[in-house]
Amino acid sequence: MESIKKYIAEFIGTAVLVVGGCGTAVAVNTVSKTHGVSLPSTGTIIAIAFAFGLSIVAMAYSIGNVSGCHINPAVSLGMLINGKISAKDFVGYVIAQLLGATAGAAGLWLIFGSNESLGANGYGGGISALGLSAVAAGIVEVVLTFIFVLTVLGVTSKVENGAVAGIVIALCLVFVHLIGIPFTGTSVNPARSFGPAILQGGIAIRQLYVFIIAPLVGAVVAGLVHKFLIKSKDS
Repeated sequence: MESIKKYIAEFIGTAVLVVGGCGTAVAVNTVSKTHGVSLPSTGTIIAIAFAFGLSIVAMAYSIGNVSGCHINPAVSLGMLINGKISAKDFVGYVIAQLLGATAGAAGLWLIFGSNESLGANGYGGGISALGLSAVAAGIVEVVLTFIFVLTVLGVTSKVENGAVAGIVIALCLVFVHLIGIPFTGTSVNPARSFGPAILQGGIAIRQLYVFIIAPLVGAVVAGLVHKFLIKSKDS
């Protein structure tokens, strides 16, 4: 029963992240296209970055005591590598996260009345603001995910950090979004990319592999680096 509660919490948390973060991105772009009212590009990036970060704050302090509020397969993978969750829970978490992200994207489709744009990540001309290639986009996602997952592992490694962990993680997510939005829209989260891409279809699905593989690679590196640093400290 406890495991089921964790999986439900991860489902809810990931759905909220997609609705809050991707929903803000879609809303800003929709207002710009239909009403001709647009924020400066810097303002748009900041708004979207903080939407993702504040979604993490909300979920960290509501479901964090149930599941740890991973709401990201990359985070769960880093936790698995460091022995913080079991292989069984890892599988359950990832399934719940993917389903939650898809439910969140479905909610956006319902709200906006279209699946033409659901906040999917991408690369190349017309999708990435900087027109990155698949390789370049992958490198960006590996680096940003490494930073994010290493931060999560570090701040959650001490019980005394519990009161501020959610805020630190949220601010780090804002940070990586401020950097990554012009490059790829910022994934650092395979589930966040999966849900919108599956329902949006087309090029979003064809490019999805980058935003699944690269964040997982970044998570593996972060997990191994953190494990090495902790062992070095204890030896």
